[in-house]
Amino acid sequence: MVQALHQFSVPFHFPVFFTRNAWHPDNRIFVDTVARLEPERRHRVLVIIDNHVASTNRTLVSDIERYFAAHADRLSLATAPVIAVGGEASKNDLSHTLFVLKDVNDFGIDRQSFIVAIGGGAMLDMVSFAAAIAHRGIRVIRFPTTVLSQADSGIAVKNGVNLFGKKNFMGTFVPPFAVVNDAALLESLDHRDRIAGVVEAVKVALLKDAMFYHRIELAAGQIATGDLAAIVPVIQRSAELHLAHICGNGDPFELGSARPLDFGHWAAHKLESITAHRLRHGEAVAIGIALDLEYSVRMGYLERAEADRILGLLERIGFALWDDALVAQDGDGRLLVLRGLQEFREHLGGTLHITQLKGIGRGFEVNEMDEAAVLGAIEGLRQRSAQRLPRMTTGTRLRRR
Repeated sequence: MVQALHQFSVPFHFPVFFTRNAWHPDNRIFVDTVARLEPERRHRVLVIIDNHVASTNRTLVSDIERYFAAHADRLSLATAPVIAVGGEASKNDLSHTLFVLKDVNDFGIDRQSFIVAIGGGAMLDMVSFAAAIAHRGIRVIRFPTTVLSQADSGIAVKNGVNLFGKKNFMGTFVPPFAVVNDAALLESLDHRDRIAGVVEAVKVALLKDAMFYHRIELAAGQIATGDLAAIVPVIQRSAELHLAHICGNGDPFELGSARPLDFGHWAAHKLESITAHRLRHGEAVAIGIALDLEYSVRMGYLERAEADRILGLLERIGFALWDDALVAQDGDGRLLVLRGLQEFREHLGGTLHITQLKGIGRGFEVNEMDEAAVLGAIEGLRQRSAQRLPRMTTGTRLRRR
């Protein structure tokens, strides 16, 4: 038998910038980033903007056109900025992916061109997926526009769309060429979206950085009001921790089954599906984290007082930790949320890895979940919600819708 084993490695470099007013002509981050590998070329760029972002940032299109005009020696717009459907709807219907592919074809976007995606995490996922499969890969620069996408999903190497009612069923692992976190793009967010994304920062702090968690606790009152002065530093530290994990854990493309940063996500993904995305991703993750905290207590992993401390922080920030979707049933009377475990197992590659907590800053993994304890955790959340309901503010009730 003759066996030939060959090995190669490909380094990836994708800078993540934190700035303000990236499309002001005097801000050179974008033009210098595009030209960093080929400084003498004039680079063609297709810009795609989330329709929600375009509607709340009325000057964005003209700002981009003015920026390209100011840097015409290095940049060329392939066409006027394209407005695309944003939100989870962009991932639920493959026609939106096909629209991006059609633009790539119609405007002659090749492998040496760039696609700039400006939008929330779902839209970035969809556009980045389309770019990954067009010509076997077009370079993407992401401009995340939500707290959640600037803190987590927008800086990841994962791209995907939903299929068969399952989140990210179809997707790729392709790093972006660069990410630009522009704080000015957060100013048009409503209160609900400013708050929802903070949960990913709480999550990564719980798993990786107890001191960061303490900082979030100290700022909870300001965060709850949607104060960007308090939220932006939280975003930056969250992004740093997520990037350190992606680049330093030895498995950025998840060739193994473990996904240690997905604390609370097995239930969250299913809750999003059950509610037809009535729950924002961040809101579903908050409930998923609460569920796993209650589970950790019941399994003896976590002290009750520690769990209550974390649950209290989530509530002070403004998260509701109960939704009736937790007790929605299928035709056989089985809780729909429990299907999330099997779907998570399939998504991971066949072996179940669920992150649990031993203490703040101390996450670990289990390979099975005790269904009776999960049901007990759900009941615990129901009772906690019932006890708190008379004290809940109108604003908190609105955020549950």
